[in-house]
Amino acid sequence: MNNFRVFNVLITLLFLSVNAMAQQTGSITGKITTSDGHNAAFVSVKLIGTPFGATTNEKGDYEINKVNPGRYTIRVSAVGLSPQEKTADVTESTSTKVDFVLREDLSTLEEVNISTNAKRYKVDQPSSSLRLNQPLLEIPQNIQIVSSLALADQQVISMSDGVLRNVSGAARLEHWGDMYTNITMRGSQIQAMRNGFNFVASYWGPLTEDMSMVDHIEFVKGPAGFMIGNGDPSGMYNVVTKKPTGNNRGEVSFTAGSFDLYRTSIDFDRKLTDDGKLLFRLNAAAQTKDSFRPFEKNDRYTFAPSLSYQLSNKTKLTAEYAWQNAKMTEVGSFYIFSPEGYATLPRDFTLTQPGVPPTRINDHSAFINLQHNFSNNWKATAQVAYSKYLQNGYSSWPSAVYANSTLIRNVGIWDAESTMKLAQFFINGKVKTGGINHNILAGFDGGKKSYMADWGQSHDLDLPSSPFDLKNPNYGFPSNGYPEFDRVTSLKDRAIAAGGLMDQKYLSGYLQDELGFLDNRIRLTLAGRYTYVSQSAWGGSPDKAKHFTPRVGLSVSVDKNTSIYAVYDEAFIPQTGFLRNGGSIDPITGTNYEVGIKKDWFDEKWNTTLSVYRILKQNELASDPSNGAGDNFSIVVGEKRAQGIEFDLKGEIFTGLKLIANYAYTDGKVTKVADGVTDMAVGDVVPGFSKHTSNAWLSYTLQRGALKGTGISSGFTYLAGRAMGTYSGDNSEQNLPDYFKLDAGLFWENKNLRITGNVFNILDKYLYSGAYYTNYWNAPTYEQAVYSWQAESPRNYRLSIAYKF
Repeated sequence: MNNFRVFNVLITLLFLSVNAMAQQTGSITGKITTSDGHNAAFVSVKLIGTPFGATTNEKGDYEINKVNPGRYTIRVSAVGLSPQEKTADVTESTSTKVDFVLREDLSTLEEVNISTNAKRYKVDQPSSSLRLNQPLLEIPQNIQIVSSLALADQQVISMSDGVLRNVSGAARLEHWGDMYTNITMRGSQIQAMRNGFNFVASYWGPLTEDMSMVDHIEFVKGPAGFMIGNGDPSGMYNVVTKKPTGNNRGEVSFTAGSFDLYRTSIDFDRKLTDDGKLLFRLNAAAQTKDSFRPFEKNDRYTFAPSLSYQLSNKTKLTAEYAWQNAKMTEVGSFYIFSPEGYATLPRDFTLTQPGVPPTRINDHSAFINLQHNFSNNWKATAQVAYSKYLQNGYSSWPSAVYANSTLIRNVGIWDAESTMKLAQFFINGKVKTGGINHNILAGFDGGKKSYMADWGQSHDLDLPSSPFDLKNPNYGFPSNGYPEFDRVTSLKDRAIAAGGLMDQKYLSGYLQDELGFLDNRIRLTLAGRYTYVSQSAWGGSPDKAKHFTPRVGLSVSVDKNTSIYAVYDEAFIPQTGFLRNGGSIDPITGTNYEVGIKKDWFDEKWNTTLSVYRILKQNELASDPSNGAGDNFSIVVGEKRAQGIEFDLKGEIFTGLKLIANYAYTDGKVTKVADGVTDMAVGDVVPGFSKHTSNAWLSYTLQRGALKGTGISSGFTYLAGRAMGTYSGDNSEQNLPDYFKLDAGLFWENKNLRITGNVFNILDKYLYSGAYYTNYWNAPTYEQAVYSWQAESPRNYRLSIAYKF
């Protein structure tokens, strides 16, 4: 009995001591918001002098438990923010609430939001290079962002490698290997941007970016007057490169795949000083890659360092450099020509002649960005960019196609040099007049671009007496030998002789005011841009144009997770060409009418966007159907209309299940015909789109158990009514067939290691894009019809191993 009493006393004392210990601790909770009322997600909260801390959730809330009583200093910090501190007294068994209002507005959180969104498919905030100071939900425009997680899950390694499945209605027109991307959307080719700069130096666009240096990609649909003064009303895409984050971390990855794909990349992110003012990041990749077609190769090397320095609490300087080197088969090697129809030759058929030297490209780019915060509500950004593109190479295209399925292969020289010098300055500010909030954006853009190329020398590999036989190909020594081109003469002199000179100078200013009513639940955007452009092409005289483009938008928050919007905006694009009658060339003008609804679902884990639009374009040039050999005349279309419906879904449906799904209906037709045009009629289809485009990518990860971290993913792309190169409603043999591609993969990951394997084109379909030429200009008789197409890879595999340190 005595032993039992002693035991009972000991248990009671133990219970009382544990209870007393529990009562001796408290907690700290709070909410962190920005000065403009937005939640500050994923911000670090630290109790100085202790190991305790927390990170805010997506709603800006944080909680620190089991804190001993006493006085503490709470420090709040995030990349791009000046650290803030508050003092709090913690008492026993109580929760002390400490809230913070960040002195910076939401736009300064860009690096924090983007870096945390690397773990998500859904991105809520555009980069500061889009110049907009608000969440995507509140912007009166359809903007879709492809996150770094989506790119990694799908094993995307370049801009031309599967990126477009993540955006409704986007497709590729021509791909030329991994050289140029050339994306069409809403019926036209869209502008290519990098870090907010228009990086199109010629009609072929910039060298497609290697994903090792890309953080995420922003697709802006419709005219982007807040971004560019002279751009297509169909939209643009903005590649945002990786920058220092202030976190000491790194990742190295290895990828191997079909057709001798071997790739290594590294991402090294470090603080160079203890105070975190000087930051460094290095991204690099090396890749060798063959093709499912013989004699084709595409090797690439990328080196992209960047530095960031916090000059003061209000001023930050960021500098970036990127070098991309490519060694690849001659441009045009992907094209196949036949008079008999699409896909009438084996999928691995090639017109490339072994022994033709490879094309070599060196692409250099540099960016300097300076941001200064005058106050909590006013911020200025100045940035410059420089690009130098050097190409030494070749292109291939038949000089004759015969009805008996023989042709003459031709190799032409394509040496080129491009230089771009670009500058921007803009101000973001917030003021309040009465009960109206003003979100102001003002600034200017200026740039000078020059492009020169020698494409005036060519050589037939085959003789008319022994043409290349498509049905019995011979890849031995060509009957007419290999080319010997003049490279002693300077490139500039050769470009002048070939008519290969292009240049552009532009300057534009813009002002935008978003007026917020009823606690910013109703937002009215009023904006305008004035642009002056002088440009020339093909060695002709400069064409000059100046134009004012207005923009009106309305966005209404139905509730905190739902907004509806409407926008009217205009665009203009200077163009260069030659009319047969010697007349002057007017710029393209375009208007966009659009309405849509955006909604975040289930605690903002996933979102949807539904939009309906109509775009009208006037004065656009097209190749003159009456052109003969050597002619380069154009005709004015008159007016064309693109209209459609787009739906996008992105995010985490429930824990572990991530989904990207989209659908677009697109229709492009001629609505007016210019005087004198007889080869085009009202109602004719304008190529450059697929009428129905749908994509999906689904990924599920096990959250617990022995297989925790294991996942499965799958996705498809379906295109119907393809009018990419040509389209005829009268002859189905001229139209491209429907397209369906199915991919799937498995992965496993833990804190430091991720293994990913994917199978692409699981069904092993013969997939291709192409164009039909009613009157092929290089045929012996001009009336001869020729089919051209580019085949895609058969079933193929990739395996990646990534280690984080």
